[in-house]
Amino acid sequence: MNLVAPSEHQLLVFWTQLLVLLLVARLLGQAMRRVGQPAVVGQLGAGLLLGPSVLGRLAPDVLEWLVPDDPLQSGMLFAVSWIGILLLLIETGFDTDLALIRRLGKATALVSAGSIVVPLIAGLFVGASLPAVFRGDLDDRTVFALFVGAALSISSLAVAGQVLSELGLMRRNFGQVTLAAGMANDVVGWVILGVVAALAAAGDISLGPLAVTVVGIAVLYGGGLTVGQRLVDQLLRQVRRRDVTPTGYLTVLLVIALVFGVATQLIGAEAVLGAFVAGIVVSRSKFHQSEALETLERVTSGIFAPIFFATAGLRVDLGLLADGTVAAWGVAVVAVASITKFAGAYLGAQFAGLPRREGVLLGIGLNPRGTLEIVIATVGLSLQVFSPSAYTVILLMAILNSMAAPPLLRAVARSWAGTHEEQKRLQREETVSRNVMVRSHRLLLPSQGGSNSIVAAQVLHFAWLEDVEATVLSVGSDADEAGVRAVVDIFDDRPVSVVRVNAEGASDAILGEARLGYGAIGIGAPEASQGPWILSPIVDELLNQTSIPLVIVRRARNLDRPLPGAFARALVPVSANIWSRAAQEIAFNLSASIGTEIVLTHVVTPSTVASGEARERRSGTLAEAVDPRSDMSSQLTEAATAFGEGLGARVRTIARSGPSPAEEIVAAAAEEEADLVVLGANLRRIEGRPFLSSLVEHVLEECNATVVVVATPSDASPSQAHKNSGGR
Repeated sequence: MNLVAPSEHQLLVFWTQLLVLLLVARLLGQAMRRVGQPAVVGQLGAGLLLGPSVLGRLAPDVLEWLVPDDPLQSGMLFAVSWIGILLLLIETGFDTDLALIRRLGKATALVSAGSIVVPLIAGLFVGASLPAVFRGDLDDRTVFALFVGAALSISSLAVAGQVLSELGLMRRNFGQVTLAAGMANDVVGWVILGVVAALAAAGDISLGPLAVTVVGIAVLYGGGLTVGQRLVDQLLRQVRRRDVTPTGYLTVLLVIALVFGVATQLIGAEAVLGAFVAGIVVSRSKFHQSEALETLERVTSGIFAPIFFATAGLRVDLGLLADGTVAAWGVAVVAVASITKFAGAYLGAQFAGLPRREGVLLGIGLNPRGTLEIVIATVGLSLQVFSPSAYTVILLMAILNSMAAPPLLRAVARSWAGTHEEQKRLQREETVSRNVMVRSHRLLLPSQGGSNSIVAAQVLHFAWLEDVEATVLSVGSDADEAGVRAVVDIFDDRPVSVVRVNAEGASDAILGEARLGYGAIGIGAPEASQGPWILSPIVDELLNQTSIPLVIVRRARNLDRPLPGAFARALVPVSANIWSRAAQEIAFNLSASIGTEIVLTHVVTPSTVASGEARERRSGTLAEAVDPRSDMSSQLTEAATAFGEGLGARVRTIARSGPSPAEEIVAAAAEEEADLVVLGANLRRIEGRPFLSSLVEHVLEECNATVVVVATPSDASPSQAHKNSGGR
């Protein structure tokens, strides 16, 4: 083994390179953000400033020291930059929604084909027409034209994804089609690059290695999303069961990406494509952990991505454009690349039947170049197909297109809200992103098949979005199979699975399953407290140990039928804490689903009035003071009403006052003939026993209606508990 260690001087230069590139790229990235451009534009510009274009002319000796002509030195820097693009492609894979892409499959296929074929044909003609100053020592017009055609026809998945992400357009329909088409662009681009590089190196095309690459890519994508998906699910499931920390989970994520990357490199493509597939596979797993991705995003956007984009511009020499021939043909290349890429994507969108405005957005969104163009230009330069002038023009094309895309996308997207279906989807996603409880995380419902579980299933099913997966945990061999099936049937139009566990150690089994990436546990509780427990031994054990919210559903008492009908009216007490917000979300979504009338109330007590009067006396402005009886209640209920109506709920309010909020809530439920009461609770543990609050426990004991208690551990807000669960 002969490992060549860099010298002390080479290490000094390497660390200085990272320092300067990172500092300048971050500063220019922040500057670009201030003027409405994505940070990636400034990061690409950092390479121009630190390369021969600017620094090389102002201080050539400094540039020679900073970027010496040393293969080992260059290899160290490029290794870091390739790590950056690998991490970027993992992120892009996480943001790629295959379900949405499948729904837009025809559009994706046609836009991909148009955006590749049209500029490829134009690039071949341009390559055949470019003068000799652009060709390297390997003066072969055919190979040169193929390299130019490849460079003009490919979009940059990483740059396009970065631009869409920073502009907040990733989840738009055209954003997802752009990503899908960019993925196809990259796959085709690597195949084209393999062909033209083989032709340049050997003078002919070897069909054997080419076939291995093409078939290998197909197997990678097909196998990665099927067999690979199951293997990754099993691995992440085990990671969840062992309660691995986010840092450990991040290690597992990177190992998965590297395995995919190595496999991709082995078949003749590039490892970054494997990283992209790995990001998709991990994001599709029900056991993934979003907190690890957030750490990855911070590291990538803060360190590695700026270094990658800055490194890309270091070899660009804008001084070569002083030659009139180079400048004129450079303008022509940039114009042809931009126009034909736009035209191809637009025509594909029109053939797919997409709105014209969406076709325009796709044409703009697929114009950014970067990663693959840089590789094509670098390979062309190293194989002596390109001259330095051609390399500069290709890189300049990538930079200018990436700079032009953000303002154009912003201008067009601002005036195009999308189709009605897209607006509804985006509004729903925005609402879910703001929620603290009813989010897109999976639901867990333990059951032995009793009627209590059926009522709990009804509440969960009608309150959560229809595409959220539910798992019914059948507890014990003596579970009523027909009853468990009835619980499963409640979830008939959403993804649902059944897991069976032993009754012995049931609470441990439930909590063990909950660690596999669930956002909430729902449980049906008995109609009355059993012994010294709040409701039952198993409910108390779950309350005492859970780290995620527990939705307790205690079915109504004194019913003359086995189960309640559709909930007609729900009473929801309102207070100024996040636990109340969690309860409101469940009630309002229930109303939006089945039309339940929501009655909001805030109970004002004498202590509330006294504290308000004390504040008035201290302020010395009694004449201008607001009566706390009306002001506090009205502000809380008005805000809750607006929130509920925004979700499509039927809402009205009532005013209550009295010495005991708990008794007022029970009385209000009876007077309003509510068949449901929804409460939020801050779950605390006192001397080893769970405590919800005297109010909640009184309502559970005295109220005859069905009571839903959203109990969230005191060491985590509902949103934080969701984050810990790994939900998206």
